[in-house]
Amino acid sequence: MKTSLKPKNYVTDRRGQRIGVVLSIEDYKKVLADIEELESIRAYDAAISSGDEAIPFRKAMQEIGRPRK
Repeated sequence: MKTSLKPKNYVTDRRGQRIGVVLSIEDYKKVLADIEELESIRAYDAAISSGDEAIPFRKAMQEIGRPRK
């Protein structure tokens, strides 16, 4: 998951302060993939630490498909 990006092009304001970077599409896609992976890891960690009882996938899908009262 380690992404080492070294932007070569910066967007600057009128004072010359860096306010953004220009990434290639390839680097942008890598960053998005890394973010998605981190979100999945955080969701997994939150689920594990919640202490809730795990239920089988099929049962969960049945409960989701049931009409709500």
